[in-house]
Amino acid sequence: MKPISWRQVILLVFFILVPLLLGLVVDILLHLLSHSLPLLVLTVDPGTTLLLLGGLASLFLLVSFLSRQASDKHSNKVLADRQQAQDESRRRFYKRLDHEVKNPLTAMRAALANFPEDTASVEQHKIFLDIQHQVDRLSRLVSDLRKLAELEERPLEKLPVSLEELLEEVVETVQSNPVYSGRNIRLVLPKVPWPISPIIGDRDLLGLAFYNLADNALKFTAPENSIEIRAMEDGHSLLVEIADTGPGIPPEDLPRIFEELYRGTNARGFEGSGLGLALVQRVITRHGGTVLVRSRPGMGSVFTVRLPF
Repeated sequence: MKPISWRQVILLVFFILVPLLLGLVVDILLHLLSHSLPLLVLTVDPGTTLLLLGGLASLFLLVSFLSRQASDKHSNKVLADRQQAQDESRRRFYKRLDHEVKNPLTAMRAALANFPEDTASVEQHKIFLDIQHQVDRLSRLVSDLRKLAELEERPLEKLPVSLEELLEEVVETVQSNPVYSGRNIRLVLPKVPWPISPIIGDRDLLGLAFYNLADNALKFTAPENSIEIRAMEDGHSLLVEIADTGPGIPPEDLPRIFEELYRGTNARGFEGSGLGLALVQRVITRHGGTVLVRSRPGMGSVFTVRLPF
């Protein structure tokens, strides 16, 4: 339930007091002029009548207001309970999926480890690599699902985090991936007149979020092109932009890219679980921040993370 604002309080007092005061004023005026209106005084007292009507109207408005507040409170509670139940059901599903898939994955990895590569034909070796690739992909999917399930239950550390050091570490980690060996990442950090301020948060989770964004940008950018990570202060917030020159995101996909397991039309030819951006949004939201994207098809995309400090 939203707290009652000062505006609502003023309106409530206005609706209660104005009719009463109006009826009281009219009643006093009529009594003062009663010598010129004897019939009105003897037969009916309009001022008292207005006073009573004003009181009834005020009572009706008060009851309506309180009823509406109670109804809004009930509706908000129902929606909150429903959302909480859905979130809990989703977390239980992720945990059960992780449990059910873990053993078959372990068995497949063991079988692949015992595969006789030395005696295998070229065709068998190709099949072996394909199976290994799909097992690795399934393992990453289950791992990301587990992270999503644990993310909302995990206590959030609240310690000073140097965003400058964190982004430098993220760039180093991404570039150490053999898939992105030799790729160019431009990291733009302000030095003059002062470096960016630290933020309070969970360093590991923030590192995961920025790593996913950098990995996503490299994935959709041609090897000969660069991506750019920019950080700056904006009032009482820190902005981090991750820009790429990939194929861009079609306008019809933009509203859904942070949904779990959603793959945009431009992303279906690339490796991925469809969970990376959902993880990013959860982490940034838990830190009181926001993540937005702007994109131009055929030119690239910019993801903007805003965090308070």
